[in-house]
Parts: sequence; C-alpha cells; structure tokens
Amino acid sequence: MSATIQITLDARDPRALSAFWKEVLGYVHPGPPGVELSPGEDPLEAWDAFLERSGVPEDQRNSASALEDPDGRGPRFFFQQVPEEKVAKNRVHVDVRTAPDLRDDERMAALERECERLVALGGRRLARHDPEPPMSLGFIVMADPEGNEFCLD
Repeated sequence: MSATIQITLDARDPRALSAFWKEVLGYVHPGPPGVELSPGEDPLEAWDAFLERSGVPEDQRNSASALEDPDGRGPRFFFQQVPEEKVAKNRVHVDVRTAPDLRDDERMAALERECERLVALGGRRLARHDPEPPMSLGFIVMADPEGNEFCLD
C-alpha cells in the first residue's frame, strides 16, 4: 500500500497564506469536521462558526488552515501558525506544474502569464531560468506572501 502525503507550510497567518495557495493551485478549503456545507457556502465562514461553537478562543482561531484538491488527486496542504518569521531558503519547495507539456518560447510565455497572475495575488518573482537543453526546460522561481520559495514549472 502506498502512503499519501500532506504538505505542511509554517505560517504567520495561516488563513491568508492558504487563501493565496488556494488561488495558485485551484484547491478548496474543506469544511469543518461533521459539517455538511450547503452549495455556495463559504467554508471559512463555516470554520469561524464551528470554532466559536467549539469554544476555541478567538486568538487561537487562526492557528491552522488547510486546502484540498477538489478532484482528490493532489496532496492536501496544511498551514500551521508559528511565531517566527522565515529566515532561510527552503530545503524543500513546491513545483507548480503550469506548463509541463509546453516547450521553448511557448512554455516560457505560459510561465510568464502565470507569474503575472500570482504576483497580482501577492506572490513575488525571484528569478527566471531560461531553457538549457537537455537538462532544463526553463522555470520561474517565486515566493509566496510569507517568503516561501516555489517554482513555476
């Protein structure tokens, strides 16, 4: 049997960081345990109500957030609050595969369009690496709003 994985990101503001990654990945915030969401109901509002009903103090309600692939294929993303800022380069990072089947100018143009979209959402462009056949098809290095590096691939 194979294992499933969850990717966990440390965050100062889990809710805001999960909102950014929701747009990057096309994922969804899951509803609270045991709560059936109505069509169109905001899962984050449902979480607010759930945490209040559960007696979680208001200052602890942003201690975590999560995202799931609506198609059930990709890994779950979990965002946990930590007190410290990010201080060093990630040793592991996410590759967001936005143009895996494209090559050369067409690939880099698609990556540039996605980079522009993510910068508008609060991401930062760090570097562009043009194709270097046969070892690299080209990619763009970015950072999310809290400085976690990831690549558009």
